[in-house]
Formats: sequence, structure tokens, C-alpha cells
Amino acid sequence: MKAIKQNLNRRSLGFCAILTTLLTLGKIVQPSVTVGQNKPVETAVSSDHHGEVIFRLNCADCHGLDARGGGHGPNLTASRLIRTGSDSTLTKVITQGVPGTAMPANDLTEQETRLVIAYIRSLTGGAQNTVHGNPTRGKEIFNGKGNCTSCHMVNGQGGRLGPDLSMAGSSRSIEFLTDSIRDPSKDLTEGMGQLNSQFESPAIYETVTVVTSDGRRIVGVPKNEDNFSLQMIDVNQDLQLFMKSDLKEVIHERKSLMPAYDEQALSKIELQDLLAYLQGLRPTAAPFPAPTKPTPPRAAEK
Repeated sequence: MKAIKQNLNRRSLGFCAILTTLLTLGKIVQPSVTVGQNKPVETAVSSDHHGEVIFRLNCADCHGLDARGGGHGPNLTASRLIRTGSDSTLTKVITQGVPGTAMPANDLTEQETRLVIAYIRSLTGGAQNTVHGNPTRGKEIFNGKGNCTSCHMVNGQGGRLGPDLSMAGSSRSIEFLTDSIRDPSKDLTEGMGQLNSQFESPAIYETVTVVTSDGRRIVGVPKNEDNFSLQMIDVNQDLQLFMKSDLKEVIHERKSLMPAYDEQALSKIELQDLLAYLQGLRPTAAPFPAPTKPTPPRAAEK
């Protein structure tokens, strides 16, 4: 009887997730038709709503409709990993799952995964705070004085030593962005969190130094590591793969390779401009297919 009740509860939760999603879709997808025109009407959904819909269809059964925990999954809104973890780390967890745990792999597209990550991070609070800066000047600082593009990528342009900032405005709070600029090592020294005790995640943007058998020291950030090998991107942004048996030493340091931009390097006004630019970097949702009228059958030729 207990097992039957549990199964009914799970089915009810799944039904509620689907029902809520359908209601959400009905609320946010509202085609408007202009009288007298036969043009197909394009409808789109905002990125926040789109990410919420995808989350509820694929994740709510374990993590709850509001991402605050369900029967099997942890509360994602209180996770430090969601707030400080890299996009690549979260993408790997979502798409590949976590072996040996209840977290399965999910068959989501890259765009869907990015929207889900942005949606979950929007629930942690702080990301909606408005800064009073000039985003145009901020972009000039990002591409010029700040030299940010040497390490960070935005919409496919820039470096890959640091995290991709293409959706920084929806995935990072202003407080976190400020700390990342003024004191890049702060969150690394405080320690990366975990989704829960089962889901461990490496501090992917910490500093790693390998010492080769001939004494060369190569510095960069780790990408993948196990007991036998280490994959890293060095400071020249070249991908390196080492077998640990060929190395003298592997040194991990909880510090960032990114320099700290104090007020001498970046004034308070310049910081506000840069934050305003970063806050405007958000994912765009792909539009839903536009409804089209069926083509009437042609009259039979005589």
C-alpha cells in the first residue's frame, strides 16, 4: 500500500508539472492576428519563461516546480554551485548527469541547456538589481581598457581562458560580478559549493601548475582531471593533455588567473559602466514555430 501511494504521488507530481507547464505556455504564448491579413503570425517567448518551461518539463519531477527540491533532487535555489559554478560545469551536470547518483543525463540542445541554467540562476536572487552605468561605455571598456576579450568570450568572440559571459546578465548577480572584477579569487578561496553531498564539482577556474619531467612549469586552468590524466588550457589558451605518470608535480591553487581590477585600474564610474554592459548580456530564446494556414487543395484540372 505504501509503494502504491508513493507511485501515485510521483504520477501526481508529474501530471502537475505538465499541467502547470501547459498553463504557462497558454499564458505566455499568445498569438495576435491582424484582421484582414493572411500573414503567419510569429510568436516568441522570453528567455526567462522559455527556460522555466524547459525546466518544468525535464527537471521538476526531481527538483520541484520551483527548483526548491523534490522527492529525489536537492534545492537548486540555495546551491552555491549554481551561483558560482561555471557554465561548462553546469552544462556537463545537466547533459551528462552524475554517475552513481540519481542525476540522469538529459537530452537537451545547447540552447535549451543555456536557458535552463539562466532560469535556475535567476531564482537565486540578486541578478535583477539595476546598476546606474552606461552600457555603451562599458562595452568599450570590456573590449579596450579592461582587455576582457583576451580571456572571456561573448557570443562566440573572445578568449576561452575564463568563463563565457554571453549570458552574464541573467546568470550572475551584480554582487557576484562586482566581486569577480574587484577580487577574482574571493569565491575560490572561500571554496566551491556542491549541489548536494552527492554532486561534487571542481573549481574549474582555479589555477593549476604542472611540472614536467624536464622541469618546465606550465600554468593554466583545469578542464578535466582524473586519477591518471589532466586536461588544461594554458595561459596561451592552448589545450594541453598530460598523463600524470609523466609529470613531476601537479599544483592546484584556489586563486584566479584574472587580475584584480582595483580603483586605480578601474574607477567606480568605469566599474558601473562595465557592470551595466554585463547586465545586458542575456540569452535570446528561439521563437516558437509560427502558425500557418493549411494550403487549400487545388481544383482538379479539366
